[in-house]
Amino acid sequence: MRRRSPVTPSSDQMEKGSNRPQHSRICVLGLLCAFFWGVLLYFHFVVIGGRTFQVNSISFDSRTPDSVPVIRPNPPLDIPEIRDLDIAQPRNPQLEPVIEQKSDNSVTDHLENPQPESVIEQKSGNSVTDQLTEPVTEQEYGNLDDPKEFRFIKALRTVENKSDPCGGRYVYVHDLPPRFNEDMLKQCRSLSKWTNMCKFTTNAGLGPPLENTEGVFSDNGWYATNQFAVDVIFSNRMKQYECLTDDSSLAAAIFVPFYAGFDIARYLWGYNISMRDAASLDLVDWLQKRPEWGIMGGKDHFLVAGRITWDFRRLSEEETDWGNKLLFLPAAKNMSMLVVESSPWNANDFAIPYPTYFHPSKDSEVFAWQDRMMNLDRKWLFCFAGAPRPDNPKSIRGQIIDQCKNSNAGKLLECDLGESKCHSPSSIMQMFQSSVFCLQPQGDSYTRRSAFDSMLAGCIPVFFHPGSAYTQYTWHLPKNYTKYSVFIPEDDLRKRNISIEERLSQIPPDQVKMMREEVINLIPRLIYADPRSKLDSHKDAFDVSVQAIIDKVTRLRKDMIEGRTNDDFIEELSWKYALLGEGEYVGVHEWDPFFSKPKPNDGNSDSDGSAAEAAKNSWKNEQREHS
Repeated sequence: MRRRSPVTPSSDQMEKGSNRPQHSRICVLGLLCAFFWGVLLYFHFVVIGGRTFQVNSISFDSRTPDSVPVIRPNPPLDIPEIRDLDIAQPRNPQLEPVIEQKSDNSVTDHLENPQPESVIEQKSGNSVTDQLTEPVTEQEYGNLDDPKEFRFIKALRTVENKSDPCGGRYVYVHDLPPRFNEDMLKQCRSLSKWTNMCKFTTNAGLGPPLENTEGVFSDNGWYATNQFAVDVIFSNRMKQYECLTDDSSLAAAIFVPFYAGFDIARYLWGYNISMRDAASLDLVDWLQKRPEWGIMGGKDHFLVAGRITWDFRRLSEEETDWGNKLLFLPAAKNMSMLVVESSPWNANDFAIPYPTYFHPSKDSEVFAWQDRMMNLDRKWLFCFAGAPRPDNPKSIRGQIIDQCKNSNAGKLLECDLGESKCHSPSSIMQMFQSSVFCLQPQGDSYTRRSAFDSMLAGCIPVFFHPGSAYTQYTWHLPKNYTKYSVFIPEDDLRKRNISIEERLSQIPPDQVKMMREEVINLIPRLIYADPRSKLDSHKDAFDVSVQAIIDKVTRLRKDMIEGRTNDDFIEELSWKYALLGEGEYVGVHEWDPFFSKPKPNDGNSDSDGSAAEAAKNSWKNEQREHS
């Protein structure tokens, strides 16, 4: 039997047999790969995309390395860097803007027009890099550490335009309802219980012109100005400011033309606290609804009150307590209030000069007055115009009056009740012009108008308390008070009974001459020019004050951009900060005993309560003067 030879399988058959297990492995790998990519795509578009970005397709030719801003933790920013950028980098990486998708555009299209609460919507028609030309802005004032652009960047950048003389100096003025200002002037008879303020609100707040029958004044620019008229003088002066703007985004500061001093003057006597507070509460409610408030929460706002700060710092809700609570309102604490006397223990008020009788309309009038004061023959070594304060055991006025009476070198103008030459601008200025030194003790509060009248006359002021000038008018007077004044501590008279004549006689004549020249050179920055005109080469008290506010707001804005905070600031020591030199820190100061806040009823030093009582006394004295 013939045997069948074995048959060898062909190569094709062998491949078919061996492919069966290999094909199964490939199928499994494919399924795993598809599952992996499905999970990856789900995580990318649903999990990540749902929390942060919904991404549309971005063409590669539209991207640049710097197209999308990078969030970095707290980068150290400075103003030169900010000026070179059109958008500031966010500073808090934990807070990210939520971007909503509306149309087929690139991611950074969302940065063009921000919406409230950090919701940024997409628009169409622009490339990625086009979106960085406009800053991301805050629509509402909130946490300034949010990763958003600040709305005041545009105002900061105006200083870069060298062809714009107003760059960095623009002021926006709120258009307040007339109940906050002009309506008060229409009811001028109600502005003071004892003084008819109607005549003092004429001539843009300067009052009636003064006659120059005795030749004490110069020919032009002299008015019977009321010492509490700064509200209207400053507001009218602001109307002539050369850098006003209707665009609040350009403003270096925002002015609130509220006549705060006139408002409280109407209701200090015989009205309950609801009436005293009404206009202040109404004002802050109106301001907080304005879009300008949201730029910095009011920290770029300022207003003026021609009264001492204690009229606006009522300590309680007792009907018998003094004044209103304007400066204690949370919104008002953000604003800067310019008053004729500030608090040494608070940071939201700043002292500006009392108005004098001189309001020049031309530079030539200032020059002529300065030359005249420089060449006067002054026959009295020192003088004092004022009345004693027998009800105040801490007052040194009694000792001053006694020394003036007993000295052949001193001149006294007693301000007794009833008719007195103290109420005559001509008599007061004539005595100041005839004296080398003018004694300026505390009035009913720290300060008095007489200090500015005396310096206007070229008379060197002698102060007895640092709160009468040195810690008050830091914008307008030199930090080195020895250049223009003499300081004799109150205790030198109260406890040691030193001789004022002897102390002043010891000052060398050359030093006296230098001090007088300094005082006369200070005159332009201590007076308010006629609001209906503008000085060309001089900066008056208004100019100095506005520039100081602009500088303050600008520093604050730069601090906010760079993430700097003032956590170490001690408000109760506010009076010390303005006295600091470059690189100096708050510490022990020789004037600490003058400003230490005592415990209630210890009677050892000044306090808010005693200052408020002084404010009340000043009104009582006004009552007596006009009775």
